[in-house]
Amino acid sequence: MIFDSMANASTYRILSPRISLGLDYIRNFDRSTPAGRVAIDGDNVFALVQDYVPGPAAERVYESHRAHIDIQAVMSGEEIIGFAPIDVLTLTHPYVAEKDLAFYKGPDDWPIFLRPGDFTILFPQDGHKPGCLWRQPGPVRKIVVKIRI
Repeated sequence: MIFDSMANASTYRILSPRISLGLDYIRNFDRSTPAGRVAIDGDNVFALVQDYVPGPAAERVYESHRAHIDIQAVMSGEEIIGFAPIDVLTLTHPYVAEKDLAFYKGPDDWPIFLRPGDFTILFPQDGHKPGCLWRQPGPVRKIVVKIRI
């Protein structure tokens, strides 16, 4: 897991050209883009533009992916993303390849506080619980860039 400010995003370009594409998309995001899937590099790199209101962490579940790395960035609003290595979580729904998704439960010991200007990169071993309420309920606009491994 990586957590940093977009001001430092260039530091992570060395990780892969696909991660660079994802960070560039976030940096140059057109705020008038409607919610939904946006192709960046076909199925190799794409963005999911999301609008929602975060809820209590107790109502959210951890997830992980095997075929994709996530770059998550809040464009407006704020949220907590719960983080935990999957080896400390309890699997509740086995991995489904078609959805690239497994679900878990576990402790909320490592919160990531995500505000505009911050981003996190989540790898297959990183369980994450997005959409958790931070301080006060309110709308969030978020980009999740999916990077095919």
